[in-house]
Amino acid sequence: MFILSAILVGLVALAHVYFLVLEMFLWTKPRGLKTFGNTPELAEASKVLAANQGLYNGFLAAGLIWGLVHPQPEVGFQIKVFFLLCVLVAGVYGGFTAKRAILYVQAAPALIALIAVWFAQ
Repeated sequence: MFILSAILVGLVALAHVYFLVLEMFLWTKPRGLKTFGNTPELAEASKVLAANQGLYNGFLAAGLIWGLVHPQPEVGFQIKVFFLLCVLVAGVYGGFTAKRAILYVQAAPALIALIAVWFAQ
């Protein structure tokens, strides 16, 4: 179960690295426009806000990776739980305020990983 939980946490971290790239570097590019359903004008007007949001996603990924590689398993567990809860809360909030798909793309994977981490402990 420990290996499964580590894989799931790693996948959540990778997703947030991808969100960072989308929001910080691809926001005004065709990939970013398509992903977020923006017009070029809206993307250009909101690119600073998107970059800030991407940076926060990077911090979430960094925290999850930190939890995975921490040399003390008990501390790593606490770090993973904290950051997975942060991802879960952000995903639920985004799912209800921005786009329902965020519940499935962000919140659900975080919840599944959190359950796996908890049972692996």
